[in-house]
Amino acid sequence: MLDYDKEADAYDVTRGGEPRAAAAADAVLGLIPAQTRRLLDVACGTGIVTRRLAAARPATRVSGADLTYGMARMAAVRLPGAVVLADGRALPFPDGMFDAVTSVWLLHLLDRPEDVRAAVAECARVLRPGGVYVTTVDKAAAHDVGSDIDAVLARRPRRPAPDAAPLVESYAAAHLLHPAGQARFPGRGQGRSPRRTAADLRRGWFTRLPPGDPLTERFANRLEALPDQELPRPDPVFSLRAYRKAG
Repeated sequence: MLDYDKEADAYDVTRGGEPRAAAAADAVLGLIPAQTRRLLDVACGTGIVTRRLAAARPATRVSGADLTYGMARMAAVRLPGAVVLADGRALPFPDGMFDAVTSVWLLHLLDRPEDVRAAVAECARVLRPGGVYVTTVDKAAAHDVGSDIDAVLARRPRRPAPDAAPLVESYAAAHLLHPAGQARFPGRGQGRSPRRTAADLRRGWFTRLPPGDPLTERFANRLEALPDQELPRPDPVFSLRAYRKAG
């Protein structure tokens, strides 16, 4: 996994910035009930999406939580007094405190199924009965847009998707969270170019292709042989799922 303390300062610039954040926030808000009064954004990162949630719903008290200091520090600038340093698998909040809980681009980062289950369980625990949990699913699949880059990477070693929609739905059901809607949104500015993807490979962004490994270099060299090295291919399209807590 990347060191998100080190990534924090450049995170927004390299992940689509405000256009991507706007698309994510709009999609999330479409799944959050209008009467929501308290919302928690788990793994809020730099707060670039969380701030938009708060701005769009001034009657809603929006809080953020993130595991890494670098990310939480930046989020706290955007949402003063509303961000805590916390692990999504052990949230420092009482049961049933929030009307809505979100986790955008979190579950795919967790390596072990038990960690994904724990994160979903914690989001369910702090959610009141009748509240709504919204999360991204199938993150890795969203980046396969049918481009020549995807053709090069098709045979790379992959780990099973920890945030596969059927898995997340089963984890949610175990905590009385039932499907309540879904949405999709574009990852604006995140279309991959061959040169950028080769650089990402060498930085360790692909979990089964470590930096310096001969196989990593073979894939990077094939990417560098593609035409239009600086031309971004189509943007990914991300998926959201909403679940309502029984009761």
